[in-house]
Formats: sequence, C-alpha cells, structure tokens
Amino acid sequence: MLTLTALPAGNRATISQLHASPELSQRLNALGLRIGQAIEIIRRAPWHGPLQIRVGTTDLIMRESDAHCIHVTPQR
Repeated sequence: MLTLTALPAGNRATISQLHASPELSQRLNALGLRIGQAIEIIRRAPWHGPLQIRVGTTDLIMRESDAHCIHVTPQR
C-alpha cells in the first residue's frame, strides 16, 4: 500500500485508508476524499510542493503533508 505522495503524476488509485487527525479526516471527507473513492494525481509542484489531484470531476490542490495521510491502492 502506498501513500498518495508516492503515486506518480498521471496515475490513478483508490483510497484505501486515511491516517489523519479527526479534524483533517473531517475536512478530507467534506472534500470527497473517502475510502473506496477513485483519485488521480494530475501534477506535482517541485520541491515537495502541493499536489493537484482529481476526485470524480473535482480538482483539488493539496499540501504534501496532508496527502501523506492518504493511503491508496494503485489502479491497473
């Protein structure tokens, strides 16, 4: 199992676990990031900058520290 930060840009995955504080988990849930949800990395900023991700038809910008809390299973 990988964290979202380990997924290369252009790849898709399914969220398998969230290891975050209750506050962050609530915020991620409100943004549509739930276990079983498909997610795609659109692009990464250099030097550990934020990630642009797509959940359904919504694009989000996420800090790398928050993305590290999301465990995913790559889609083949």
